[in-house]
Amino acid sequence: MSSLSSSESVAPRRTPFYYDKSVQVFAGMLAGALIGWAWPQSAEVMQTLGDMFIRLISMFVGLIIFCAIVHGIASVQEALQVGRVAIKALAYFEIVTSLALVIGIFLMNLLGPGRGMNVDASTLSAKGLDRYMSSAQHVNATEVFLNVLPKTALTAFTDGNVLQVVFLSVLFAFGLLALGAKGKPLVDMIELGGQTVSKIIGYIMWLAPIGAMGAIGFTVAKFGVGSLVSLGKLVAVFYFICAFFIGAVLWPIAWWNGISLWKLARYIRTELLIVIGTSSSESVFPQLVAKLKALGCQESVVGLVLPTGYAFNHDGTCLYFAAAAIFLAQAVNIDLSLAQELGLLGILLLTSKGGAGVAGSAIVVLVSTLAATGTIPVAAVGLILGVHRLLSSAFVAVNILGNALATIVVAKWEKAADPALLERGLNEGPLVAAT
Repeated sequence: MSSLSSSESVAPRRTPFYYDKSVQVFAGMLAGALIGWAWPQSAEVMQTLGDMFIRLISMFVGLIIFCAIVHGIASVQEALQVGRVAIKALAYFEIVTSLALVIGIFLMNLLGPGRGMNVDASTLSAKGLDRYMSSAQHVNATEVFLNVLPKTALTAFTDGNVLQVVFLSVLFAFGLLALGAKGKPLVDMIELGGQTVSKIIGYIMWLAPIGAMGAIGFTVAKFGVGSLVSLGKLVAVFYFICAFFIGAVLWPIAWWNGISLWKLARYIRTELLIVIGTSSSESVFPQLVAKLKALGCQESVVGLVLPTGYAFNHDGTCLYFAAAAIFLAQAVNIDLSLAQELGLLGILLLTSKGGAGVAGSAIVVLVSTLAATGTIPVAAVGLILGVHRLLSSAFVAVNILGNALATIVVAKWEKAADPALLERGLNEGPLVAAT
């Protein structure tokens, strides 16, 4: 019998575009915006849908971090590499986040979106900030260091503190390294546990369009479109600052290391859309781990750099801190001197690291920073609560892009990235499902 013709045997079957998770998530966001606009009473229902998706993902984030770090370090069998990776990653994070703070302060001074608002500081009320104020009292120099250490091995997971999970995982991994061959069965078990959790995440990800729909629907239903117009200038300027940072800092870093930032953004487009919709970086952590490993980055590097980046490398959030602080000063007609702005920068370099693992940490850290400066009234934060969700959608997306880039860069520095897989993955798209 004659063989099939080449066209019949080779021609690939085209996958319908609506199978792409990013298309599904975008459709969910559009549907959510429409529902929120047409049915404002749906705010509570929409919020529940968004929160349910985030909680489903968040309850596995600690396990994913633990399995990735422990298996990555224990399987490498080289403690020195762990130290090198950690030092390079932390140095990278400190330089890039410092640049973000400087850029945020400079551009807000240059563009001045808060000038002309002429808000009377004496009329401001701290009502609605109580829950942030109570948490802000614990974000100080001492707590930055104490926050690394969990009270118990279990509370690192139950409190959802990424930094504590990283610390515990590294300790556990070094314990396994010390056992040598005797620890191999446990290393294999941890690898199997990580694969199991990844499968579960894959099932949960089918709900991503619904989660994004709920989060966007809640924002539109609660705040509406008209109520946000008055602060639209701040939102527009902040989005410009985020875009400027990507072009002026992240793009040169990517180019210098032989990485196409555009292709990387396209590769993780689903994750970027999810965080834009949910304003939660935790909601995409497991998928980022899988995608970065699929790009040929060694598990030991991904497992250490990405979770540490979640704790320390808040590029977008640092832009927000700087932009929000200067905007509030402008809004209440406080003219900050150069010395005061340098002082603000110094405080932000500390407090921006202190909110890791704190729920609603962006507002908490902002409140802590203003309280520490004593120059800008803390009650002024209430001016931006209405648009915080719109601002966080932008800065969380910058955080995700920055951390993905940082992981690949450190992997390349360590020669722990497969160039062929990296090139093929960025050109052809995800080589694995987003699990």
